[in-house]
Amino acid sequence: MPIAFRYAARSDVGLVRSENQDSGYAGPHLLVVADGMGGHAGGDIASSTVIGHLVQLDDDASGGGDSADELAAAISRANRDLQRIAAERGELTGMGTTVTALLRSRNKLLVAHIGDSRAYLWRGGQLARMTTDHSFVQTLIDQGRITPEQASTHPQRSLVTRVLTGAPRDVPDVGAREALRDDRYLLCSDGLSGFVADETIGEILATGTPDEAADTLVELALRAGAPDNVTVIVADVVDLTRGHLPSVSPQIVGAARLSPAGSRALRQTPAAKAAELSRKLGLDEEREAVERLTLAEEKPSTRRGRFVKLLGAIAALAVVIAGGAYAAYAWTQQQFFVGESQGKVTVFQGVKDDLGPVRLSTAVAVSDVAVADLPETYRVIVQNGVTANDRADADARVAELRDQAQACVAARARNTTCGAGPVTAQSSTTSSTTSATATATSSTPSKSGSSSSTASSTSTTSTTRPPRSSSTSTPTPSGTSR
Repeated sequence: MPIAFRYAARSDVGLVRSENQDSGYAGPHLLVVADGMGGHAGGDIASSTVIGHLVQLDDDASGGGDSADELAAAISRANRDLQRIAAERGELTGMGTTVTALLRSRNKLLVAHIGDSRAYLWRGGQLARMTTDHSFVQTLIDQGRITPEQASTHPQRSLVTRVLTGAPRDVPDVGAREALRDDRYLLCSDGLSGFVADETIGEILATGTPDEAADTLVELALRAGAPDNVTVIVADVVDLTRGHLPSVSPQIVGAARLSPAGSRALRQTPAAKAAELSRKLGLDEEREAVERLTLAEEKPSTRRGRFVKLLGAIAALAVVIAGGAYAAYAWTQQQFFVGESQGKVTVFQGVKDDLGPVRLSTAVAVSDVAVADLPETYRVIVQNGVTANDRADADARVAELRDQAQACVAARARNTTCGAGPVTAQSSTTSSTTSATATATSSTPSKSGSSSSTASSTSTTSTTRPPRSSSTSTPTPSGTSR
């Protein structure tokens, strides 16, 4: 089953911040949230840099077994780039960023995570957290010293123990899980998870479209008084042979959208190119299964065995002809699908498969949409045939494909990449990234613009985010200083 994401990305500066240091990317096969820290300029540069490196993976999202290595390698390259940038610009020393990413690899999802941004899965009416926070309070929870409820109000809940800072030790956790149709995933910065309860998040994810859910989650975070940047990505796993076709245009939000890295990602993202659906969407895996089945049927057999098979086939054919051939054919003529005829997107009545020499479909409406004008992803889908529920549904699919073709033709006329359409705009309250920078004084970045070096009781290098309240006298763990 070829699958992809139907997604929506949103980011808001929050109620206190003057700049957005979060960055988010959503494409057909890749979702990323990066929560930057390190001052007025450092945080947005750190998160944007990560997006610029990871976005290239959207082209290879359904690669083979080395996809996990590619994901880890891309994050490693981004981390080294952070080190280089900080070395060249002393005022950015101490900047860093969290990273939470989902990369589709055939019918599996690879998960990379470092920091306290989160990934959630909504499946079968249940919400499950896919990532574990790399934070001081999570360490206390793991040790049984506090409860998750106490963690939500702990004075050091903003203290993170692992992020990307450019140091060689900054390595994310990488895992994998199976992706199922109708799964819904949420990636978010702590601007959401720190202010909206998991139970409420689950209630929102249970209904509506990805766009509606993303808008509502950001609104709830702001209503809860979130001073921090809020970034969310909601994505559904969809079967590309059924339902409305998802967009292949990437969405970049937050700091990355306004940065050179974000602009470069939009121009260069292979997701926008939407190439080679048979490799990208797992169709090669299905074809391999068919080929294995064919080879199994073609193994050497005895003459007697072949004769028995022939008699069985003749008997089965006679039963079909005598009993239900007409009824079966009548049923096929009540079906519809969208395919290609004479180079045009066409509505067919019947089913895609033929019965020997008997053709089971007929072209009933040849549209004005040239298959060659479609993005490569949709072109291959149409050539393989797209199942429709009825004639009205088939016509609706043709209308969707017409929009995609027109957008593609317009993009080519502008000498831009077909499929790299307009990016979903951020909330109106999201501020632009300014050029001012704040000088950090130690190796551990802080969202507030100041930096501190914190040693917790677990001897873990920690990074302090500013407290979410207005208090300036927040206590620190024993042995730390601010």
